[in-house]
Amino acid sequence: MVEITVHVTPADQAADPYFYVPVDIPADTTRIDVTMTYPKADNCIIDLGMLDPHAGDYPTTAGFRGWSGGARDRFFVATDDATPGYIHGEIPAGVWKVMLGLYKVPPDGADVRLTVVFDSASRELLPPPARTFPVRQGAGWYRGDLHCHTFHSDAAGSPELLHAAAKQAGLDFLAIADHNTITQRRYFHPHSSAELIFVRAMEITTAVGHANVYGVDEWIDFRMTKPEHAHTLSRLVHDHGGLLSINHDKPTIQWDYDLPRIDCMEVWQSHWMAWNWVSLARYQDRLASGLKISAIGGSDFHQPARLMPEGPLALARPTTVLWLDELSEDAILAAMKAGRGYVTESPTGPHLALTVNGQPMGSTTQAEVTATAETKRAKGDTLVWIDATGILSTETIGSDDWTGGFTGRPKAFLRTEIIAAASREGLISEFSAALEGRSLPWQLRSVEMASQPIRRAISNPVYVKALLC
Repeated sequence: MVEITVHVTPADQAADPYFYVPVDIPADTTRIDVTMTYPKADNCIIDLGMLDPHAGDYPTTAGFRGWSGGARDRFFVATDDATPGYIHGEIPAGVWKVMLGLYKVPPDGADVRLTVVFDSASRELLPPPARTFPVRQGAGWYRGDLHCHTFHSDAAGSPELLHAAAKQAGLDFLAIADHNTITQRRYFHPHSSAELIFVRAMEITTAVGHANVYGVDEWIDFRMTKPEHAHTLSRLVHDHGGLLSINHDKPTIQWDYDLPRIDCMEVWQSHWMAWNWVSLARYQDRLASGLKISAIGGSDFHQPARLMPEGPLALARPTTVLWLDELSEDAILAAMKAGRGYVTESPTGPHLALTVNGQPMGSTTQAEVTATAETKRAKGDTLVWIDATGILSTETIGSDDWTGGFTGRPKAFLRTEIIAAASREGLISEFSAALEGRSLPWQLRSVEMASQPIRRAISNPVYVKALLC
């Protein structure tokens, strides 16, 4: 056993928000246990993680052994098992590093005490789970949630409970993006099936911005400390053949790094009233600037320790709906990148399929357009047509199976939204009932509840070529 006390200060935090405490691990060790104590308070929050001797400076591609952020004050790593969020496997001799995330440090600093226990009892050396490749044949619209969490990061619920919640919601696919770790795959790799495809994901989580990585099996270094490190992140993700998406670019955790090359943007996270008009406006501005970015949505649901009933604050609120030739992880990732889909309020929310000059969402077409928008389950609500200049026209949706139309010369792109009109009062009542008497969340005010338009569905754009002079 080794006991180490370090004093961390605001100066340490300013120099590098990640503080490393070296620990020499002897040969033949098969398990390491680490416990952290410190004076936790509103102004003193220290995160926790571990690197083995293979790790280098940022960005490293090896040596990550786990991260639990502020969710845990202890963990173990062994050859055959590990605490959720930590990676089991070979334990090489040498200098390991306990990684402290200096999220909040008081003016006078704080003492952090680490107790490290290691032993060499006989244990198996187990490999990581292998990825599986399930496929469900058949083209069509498939529904999923692209952002949720288990107890492998900061949720209370197990992967098994989240799996049950996804089945309860009737989803076809699910991306579990635990914070700064990939260890949720211990469960989700072997349990991915044609009934419910699990998409590989990881949420890059820092104090000044979050982003989701999709379709990468390897851990991606999250230790970004400079605005330009966003470009490093993008390179790492794309070098591994993955997709990068900016998350919830709105209060209270907006994206404050440089904007790198991204494939997607989470334009809708959790209930619409969770300030999603801010992230949608930023998406609109980025499209208007000439960028081509796919719109996706995710609940950011943190699975509780019990299965919750369906409702407006549950998993798959919102739901991302994609047109796929087959249901497989590769097909899901390709449709996400191409923008072949839309975001809707729930698994049973309004359908919204935009076609421009016969081309699907995510395509590029000529400047003179004839467009249709097929809608379902939105009678009495408003269909809005939007290009780079803003709203072009609106239509009242006449029935629960209805098609709107637009003809003209939109600038840069054409996209559509369904805004609650006839359904607004019911949606507000449903949201208020789900709060069960609690005050409004997310620092939301009654004025926003009264004045903000409620989107029910958001299409991806079709891009429009500029007219030649």
